[in-house]
Amino acid sequence: MKHPHIFGIRHLSPAGAWHLKNFLTEKNPKLVLVEGPCDFDDTLAWFSNREVRPPVAVLAYTKEAPVRTILYPFAEYSPEYQAILWAHEHKKKCRFIDLPSEVFLALPEHAPGGKSADAGEEECMSVYEQLDKQAGEDGHETFWERAMEHTADTEGYHRGAQIFGSELRALEGDTQDDRPEILVREAFMRRKIEEAVAQGFAPEEIVVVTGSYHVAGLLDEQAVAMTDKEFSSLPRLEASHTLMPYSYYRLSTRAGYGAGNKAPAYYALLWEGIGRGDLSYTARSYLSRIAGYQRAHGNPVSSAQVIEAVQLAAALAKLRGGSGIPALRDLRDAAVTCLGGGSFSEITLAAADTEIGTAIGSLPDGVSRTSIQEDFYRKLKELKLEKYRGITQQELALDLRENRKVTTKAAAFLDLHRSFFLHRLRVLGVSFAQQAAVNQDNATWAEHWSVRWTPEAEIELVEAALKGDTVAQAASFCMKERVEQAPNMSQAAQVIEDAFACGMTEAAAYATAALQAMAVDAASVAELAAVSHSLSVILQYGDIRQLDSEPLKPILKQIFFRACLILPGECVCDDEAANVIAGAIEQLNSAALAHDFLDVAAWNDALREVAERDDLNTKLSGYAMAIRLERSLADGESLRLEVQRRLSRGVPAELGAGWFEGLAMKNRYALIARLSLWESLDEYLDTLDDEEFKRALIFLRRAFADFTSMEKDSIAENLGEIWGFNGQEVSEALNAQLGEEEQELVESLDEFDFDF
Repeated sequence: MKHPHIFGIRHLSPAGAWHLKNFLTEKNPKLVLVEGPCDFDDTLAWFSNREVRPPVAVLAYTKEAPVRTILYPFAEYSPEYQAILWAHEHKKKCRFIDLPSEVFLALPEHAPGGKSADAGEEECMSVYEQLDKQAGEDGHETFWERAMEHTADTEGYHRGAQIFGSELRALEGDTQDDRPEILVREAFMRRKIEEAVAQGFAPEEIVVVTGSYHVAGLLDEQAVAMTDKEFSSLPRLEASHTLMPYSYYRLSTRAGYGAGNKAPAYYALLWEGIGRGDLSYTARSYLSRIAGYQRAHGNPVSSAQVIEAVQLAAALAKLRGGSGIPALRDLRDAAVTCLGGGSFSEITLAAADTEIGTAIGSLPDGVSRTSIQEDFYRKLKELKLEKYRGITQQELALDLRENRKVTTKAAAFLDLHRSFFLHRLRVLGVSFAQQAAVNQDNATWAEHWSVRWTPEAEIELVEAALKGDTVAQAASFCMKERVEQAPNMSQAAQVIEDAFACGMTEAAAYATAALQAMAVDAASVAELAAVSHSLSVILQYGDIRQLDSEPLKPILKQIFFRACLILPGECVCDDEAANVIAGAIEQLNSAALAHDFLDVAAWNDALREVAERDDLNTKLSGYAMAIRLERSLADGESLRLEVQRRLSRGVPAELGAGWFEGLAMKNRYALIARLSLWESLDEYLDTLDDEEFKRALIFLRRAFADFTSMEKDSIAENLGEIWGFNGQEVSEALNAQLGEEEQELVESLDEFDFDF
């Protein structure tokens, strides 16, 4: 069989795309065969849609979990993309001829992330290093740009790319790791070419567009096409595919795309210059954009500096053996010298913006997507979030309250429904938006999000297609799975919180039923308190989300009462566990203060028991006493008696000081104002010998560690009054820097032996 016309290209080559268009016009084929999975043929019509704005990509993914994906991205200057457009404009047939995506996904040696073995470039850096060294360049990108991207002759590019791929293939031999995959792919491409000929297309009526590395393989007279038996024996994973927007950043090699380039936005300028027939346009545009970025960000750059940079770049290109047309290396060096004062750090951001860029592709409504993608973009439009679909992170502040200044219900609750949507994406693990922490005590109606679209977010969205046809359905499925797999009450309660944040009452009801079933089993007071806190927050702020939270009240009441019953028993613990239980006490107390339907009497009894018992962790007893004082459940006389009992001769120092530490954890200003408390503490410390004092000091240091300077000054005034000294002098003495001997003594307390 005669060979068809084969045009070898490099992916993302502006010159390759331009010369390929010329080549196609010259040969005027009836059929254009393009390297790419053959099951992508149904996307060809979309590529030629005028509303498609590259960069875009075809994403193939498996239909069963765990989801595996491969990406095939296209920029405007991708030769494959331009070949598809040429075929559409000239009403010629066009097909993809590489292995189907279901085979690619199953090949064990196929690397993830859309990397293909197109020109072998990723695997043979040693060969490239030799080429660069011989050419005197700083890297393969510069070598390729000077040798190929600045080529004005179509036949020269065609022959040069073929020779480059053939020589590269010969240098590698059989050392490349993915060599078997390459041979399988080429056998399949030959099969597709033979199928086309069998269908009536003469070889001379066919143009094949493939990576330059494959040209020699397809022209090999000894190689044969893949047979039916061989094709049927290939491994497969059931797969689907979808179109998605892409970004210049993801096209750049910095983002890990193996067949990318370092400067996709710069290559777009090169494509524009080639289209204008003026390669000097690229140099002028690059340096002007660097200057424009600098000016926009407060760094003055004059027109004279830009002119000097253009001239310097041309001179550098000639000195380095080029044609006088600057490559990116020359342009950057000129920019550093003339616009950056000799320092690349001065123009780093400008260079990134000009070379990599922030461009994101777009697809029209109705384009081939998964249903969940369609729902996602429909929601962006409906919720007026389209402007946030950018590669640059933007801040979004939401006010969940009803906006009474608008006329429609949709507008009145726009931010609330935005919140529902963003929380659903969060639950799905789609990284389109990240919520910033807010203080719910001060802003129960406010949310702050950082929003940024990335191809990764799109892939995560596609992976979620296995869970539902819409974002809401997938989020509901995800929460149901979490409930079914929840090992404890806390995680089930977290699902309820998420369900309310997502505005999904059915998911909340399902999780609530599961939580109620778990509540009959044994649980720690810390877990019960955490669940109580979660439910309490929902009940307090649920109205703002326009959801019925009444079904949560019975279960909160049940869990809260159970926590009250077991709290005293769990306060028999060491100091490490006491910190956890203290947090639980605070959570339970907050719930008791927030909801009058809870059994407050049971809570007061639990606090009184913890405060009065001598066999519990004294820090927790002190903390319970502090809460009782704050809630007016104990008076000054009760505190005086408790102080006398806890801080008296015979009580071990660590127990007395530990109790005081717990007491000082809450309502400090009220405690500071009680002079009798500090008199009792002073008298207690006077009764301790040196070793006992050291024991007490361990706990007292911890108790006062986070007191503010103002609080310490107030304590100093009390002590000054007790000791008969000036309060200011006492404050200065207490806050003075420790001497060397004192510092050594304090540091020695860190390893104090309690004889345990």
